[in-house]
Amino acid sequence: MNKNIGNVDRIVRIVIGLGIGGAGLWFQSWWGLVGLVPILTAFIRFCPLYCPIGLNTGCKDKK
Repeated sequence: MNKNIGNVDRIVRIVIGLGIGGAGLWFQSWWGLVGLVPILTAFIRFCPLYCPIGLNTGCKDKK
């Protein structure tokens, strides 16, 4: 599993994930759990949805 999420993308995903999770807590909705998806993908630095479209936001394989 190659990393395909760069540093800026990681920061954006964490902020968005925390925002969604906070809104879910504020509104007492289970939709706040959706905020875990961007947070988890930020920490593992891999987004499976990027593979089909060939997107890589900054992580390059060092040779």
